[in-house]
Amino acid sequence: MDTKRGGASDAANAAREPAIASTAPSSGPVVLSRVELEAWGEAYGREVSAPRLVAIDGDLGAGKTTLIQAICRGYGVARDVTSPTFALVHEYRSRRGPVFHLDLYRLRNADELTNIGWDDIVNADALVFVEWPERAGARLPATAARISLAHVTGRPDHRALSAT
Repeated sequence: MDTKRGGASDAANAAREPAIASTAPSSGPVVLSRVELEAWGEAYGREVSAPRLVAIDGDLGAGKTTLIQAICRGYGVARDVTSPTFALVHEYRSRRGPVFHLDLYRLRNADELTNIGWDDIVNADALVFVEWPERAGARLPATAARISLAHVTGRPDHRALSAT
């Protein structure tokens, strides 16, 4: 995948590159417009299968929820996907199974994970997204897929995506 993207044909290319393994840049992050980020997310959502925990990190406004919304569309979630900033956990359903979306931003420490049902969620046969995964500390499974989003200097409408 090119490290810089910009045209309509690039969005079509992003949609054809579905899995984290196949889209993970080997030489650094991939720079995507919002349309391309959403296409990448929808393609990943079509290919991912449960059980899978995906840790998504990035600064405020980096596009974490936007990416999760796109992945959920690709996974078959029909209802609106919103940020669980205040609820901490949202659960969705698709024909393929349950989806959990956790936002750990407001947690003070990893001990608070017990109060939101962390152990049950991460062990469920579900697709699980964790925003602000660093707040989970050592309780974040080592097997989690990792996606990082970052703002791109001088290109406010683009994000740098790294995936492993």
